[in-house]
Amino acid sequence: MNKIVVVEDDRQIRRFVKTVLEAEGYLVFESDNGKSGLHEAASRKPDLLILDLGLPGMDGMELIARVREWSEVPIIVLSARNEESGKIDALDAGADDYLTKPFGTGELLARIRAALRRRSSVATTGSLFKVGGLSIDLAQRRVILDGREIHLTPIEYSLLAMLARNAGKVLTHRHLLKEVWGPSHVEHAHYLRIYMGQLRHKLELVPAKPRYLLTETGVGYRLAAE
Repeated sequence: MNKIVVVEDDRQIRRFVKTVLEAEGYLVFESDNGKSGLHEAASRKPDLLILDLGLPGMDGMELIARVREWSEVPIIVLSARNEESGKIDALDAGADDYLTKPFGTGELLARIRAALRRRSSVATTGSLFKVGGLSIDLAQRRVILDGREIHLTPIEYSLLAMLARNAGKVLTHRHLLKEVWGPSHVEHAHYLRIYMGQLRHKLELVPAKPRYLLTETGVGYRLAAE
């Protein structure tokens, strides 16, 4: 049984999340502030941590930083719709995903399953990633789409490989620019738009309605994992 710690100061949201998760068979521990949330995360050794950014005492950003000092547990952030910069900062600080309030039961459960699947597959999937008709062999640097090998430029491949290693996880513009182009290019967002457009033209049936390369508006991109 997977253990999940929920850190949320809004009692109604916290109870909603707890009820939904317990109905799905998860073991849920809850906290209403950052300090006790950190204690729960340390003592319960959960498989997943869900936390709000606007926590009393120790806020969500500090909680993420403290947890990341000793754990790689998947972290899903809950954020208000007007906290776009907060989402980006949280993801760059080590969060794995985010949900914007209000969110539905289906979306919550899908994000949790994806985060848990990423965690459990790290040691078993090796260098091969598959979703739908797309296959990425990281060891051989080969990309196959519907049985046909796709030629990518070195930068296109580096960008796709970064997304594949983190499939299902949101990667911010800043993170992708830093990892693919280097630290001196983190402000050059147009590079990312250009190359993502090129990748979509090579990998998507309808580039304007992508199946694999998904946009997280104002935040970054993710590669579909299911």
